[in-house]
Amino acid sequence: MKAVIFSLLGLFLAGVPTCRVDDVQSDSSPITHELFTKELQKYVSDDGWVDYEAWSKDTAGISKYLDIVSTHYPNEKNWTRDQRLAYWINAYNAYTIKLMLENWPVESIKDIKPGVGFINSVWDQEFISIEGNSYTLNNIEHGIIRPKFEDQRIHMAANCASVSCPQLLNKAFSADKLNEQLDEQTRLAFKSFRNDLSDPNNPKISSIFKWYGGDFNWNDSSLEAFVEKYGEVDLPDGVKFSYIDYNWSVNSVANKR
Repeated sequence: MKAVIFSLLGLFLAGVPTCRVDDVQSDSSPITHELFTKELQKYVSDDGWVDYEAWSKDTAGISKYLDIVSTHYPNEKNWTRDQRLAYWINAYNAYTIKLMLENWPVESIKDIKPGVGFINSVWDQEFISIEGNSYTLNNIEHGIIRPKFEDQRIHMAANCASVSCPQLLNKAFSADKLNEQLDEQTRLAFKSFRNDLSDPNNPKISSIFKWYGGDFNWNDSSLEAFVEKYGEVDLPDGVKFSYIDYNWSVNSVANKR
């Protein structure tokens, strides 16, 4: 039994989990995300730290935004690719924040769970409803965002409410600026304490790149090419990466580094 459990855990940590989610038949029109930006501007600093304490006392705004999200499922008929991707990244981040606010105070998002261990984690809670269909955070990330869009930069945009997660953007992602926002988020991640490229011969990068290593081969790319481009560094051929331990403490202003 132990062998089975550790085998599953290995697959999980290797970034293998992909649970495709069927599209919903919807005639919805694209939404804008100004309401989310308004809330992020109030409670998230420019460098991505969140004042959950204050936000937990003022949840009407994010609830209003999520009411709109929950009644508009992106469809290929009316929505462009960038409108759909921006929607799903914003939805993932907003529902993560909702979960944190509803359970505040907590020391880590991983403390919010219905069961024991990684099989029943916070990301497996089915608390999201969009046009009458139920989802978990894992459904959105691994069933929609990763397999349907195959953009490596999403790992720098979808936020897990933790210190080691790339910083939370204090503006909503928008279709008209999406490429620029994703590029900026990715470059910021490499300039922060979450990665250390000071020695190109011994680059230390986030464990995210280990967990989802296969994703960085999308679109005929590679992890090395991705790090060189967005880390703005020249790596020697055959470089070996080391991975920084992940800090799952909440990304609150109290834990600011």
